[in-house]
Amino acid sequence: MTQILPEITNINAAFWQGGKNGELFISQCDDCEFFIHPPSAFCVKCHSRNVSAQAVSGDGTVSSFSVNFQKWLPELETPYVVAIVELKEQENLRFVTNIIGCDPNSVRIGTPVEVTFENHEDVWLPLFRPKEFGAET
Repeated sequence: MTQILPEITNINAAFWQGGKNGELFISQCDDCEFFIHPPSAFCVKCHSRNVSAQAVSGDGTVSSFSVNFQKWLPELETPYVVAIVELKEQENLRFVTNIIGCDPNSVRIGTPVEVTFENHEDVWLPLFRPKEFGAET
């Protein structure tokens, strides 16, 4: 499948490349400990410029989703799930991703998910799959 990959910068490299080692990195203020996404060089809460990338659990829940049946590109496999996942580390720490590894019609708001990565060139896209039933959250 054709992917439009992000430009890697000093600010976002940890987020896009942490998957190489199986880790999801999110920017965090070193002063007030607020997590920031998308990656940023300053804290949106306290305005500090003392920000660094921190590894997070990669566990979260689906807060919103859509099952897409439109074949936008010839090589695109449908249906697929576009979701907003909220990470467990902080309320409203959310980002848009895809839910994979399940029947798209089985995804629900509140579904517990865990990160997995898909490599394209020098980018590891953070995708999510449902946590196995009975797995620790």
